[in-house]
Amino acid sequence: MPTPVNQRVQKRRENLRAAGLRPLQIWVPDTRRPGFAEECRRQALLVAKADAADRDLQHFMDAAIADLDSDSE
Repeated sequence: MPTPVNQRVQKRRENLRAAGLRPLQIWVPDTRRPGFAEECRRQALLVAKADAADRDLQHFMDAAIADLDSDSE
């Protein structure tokens, strides 16, 4: 008879702890929630507007891209 799932899970957790790891619970946004995509779009537009108004950022990004291009040659 196969080992019950809870025993396999417990053994796996014990092995991970023995390897110096610990369990961690992480809460993340629910991408299935109604309105999630619209809120992402709204925030992205706000960031894009702020970035477009920031000349220093644009110069920095242009210099970074030019630096990447020169590294690939």
